[in-house]
Amino acid sequence: MTRLCLVRHGETDWNAQRRIQGHIDIPLNPGGIEQAAAAARGLAGRGIQAIYSSDLTRARQTAAAIAQELGLDVRCDAQLRERRFGIFEGLTYDDARREHAALYARFETRDTAFAVPGGESLLELAARVEATLGRIVQQHPGQTVLVVTHGGVLDIAYRLATGRPLAMPRDFLIGNATYNWVDWHGEGAAGRFVLRTWGESVHLDETLDELPG
Repeated sequence: MTRLCLVRHGETDWNAQRRIQGHIDIPLNPGGIEQAAAAARGLAGRGIQAIYSSDLTRARQTAAAIAQELGLDVRCDAQLRERRFGIFEGLTYDDARREHAALYARFETRDTAFAVPGGESLLELAARVEATLGRIVQQHPGQTVLVVTHGGVLDIAYRLATGRPLAMPRDFLIGNATYNWVDWHGEGAAGRFVLRTWGESVHLDETLDELPG
């Protein structure tokens, strides 16, 4: 069995503003830096043996704080980036709904094949996440691995580990800097992800989940 601890990056100003980040490279805000430090302290002694991170700044900053605490290196991987949201990126959710009403209405349905112009569909995102997490667990059999990433990636990971359909509205939390533990059972590619615990936040004073369902 290989265990993954999946962590969403700490808070950014754009999270607080409900502004869609996607692949736009936004740093942590002061609260997010504190969350990253808290996440680092809380993972001491939890058996982490390797760290992977999205290459976007908000994830790298979070991973770097944890890596320093644990004395490990960070392996950055662009395949762990947030979902691409195309023309929605840089807008608040309210702005996107107002300026692109028809597109936003379809986006809200969780149509798995729909991609915002310039963006990525849920099916494309799911394929990317499954392949990337699968590669990580195959490279670290029997180990515990930290993966610092983004809300959209975590949405897919939860569904991989529970069998929840992509099109089903989200009814689980994806908070900044929370711990989400998923186990891989099996050998090589012949295995499956199983949810262990989700949304562990005892190390945090507060956490934000501003993402749409």
